[in-house]
Amino acid sequence: MAMPFYVPPEQLMKDRSDYARKGIARGKPVVALEYADGILFIADNTSTHLHKLSEIYDRIAFAGVGKFSEFENLRIAGVRLADIRGYSYGREDVTAKSLANAYSQALSNVFTQEMKPYEIEILVAQVGESNEESELFHILFDGSVTDEEGFVVMGGESETLAEQLRQGYQEGLDLEAAMRLGVQTLSASDPTVADPARIEAAVLDRTRKRRKFRRFTDDEIRPLLG
Repeated sequence: MAMPFYVPPEQLMKDRSDYARKGIARGKPVVALEYADGILFIADNTSTHLHKLSEIYDRIAFAGVGKFSEFENLRIAGVRLADIRGYSYGREDVTAKSLANAYSQALSNVFTQEMKPYEIEILVAQVGESNEESELFHILFDGSVTDEEGFVVMGGESETLAEQLRQGYQEGLDLEAAMRLGVQTLSASDPTVADPARIEAAVLDRTRKRRKFRRFTDDEIRPLLG
């Protein structure tokens, strides 16, 4: 009787992690940072139709890097979950934390049970009445969740870009200063990112009524960059 091929579990997990990280590293980065009136999201994205930044619910936004089809499926599932929970209970019962937990479980199941892991990182953010009440949940390909404060960088060269962002970041930045800092951070890996046509930007603005999410056009981004 032929013996089945055996791979130690720790080696299997390492191989899957390496595979996922290589796929994510090829993706263009996304930056999210808190500013005076909410949370700003900036992505290096040349497409005008395939968005990395999206609204999930009234106060909640989603950002993804890596393989578009994979994080887009998760985004759609999150919208459906939020709609069902908000309709069944109440709109205030839909939180970034509950969505982050659902995403974490889904990604963990894929990572441990499927042949190929997802090559993605995602961010679920919720704006509060103050920056202290805002939440940024960074979720990795294996389901690991980190509750970040202040800012998050995802995608290729994330560690280098996060260090650069850390040097310029401070609480209470206005929108223009936050936009410039985010674009400068992304430009560290690719100077052409400074072109507004390359930038996808959106905010969760706490000063807006019920729906806090707003996407910027190129014409709105250009004056913010000076």
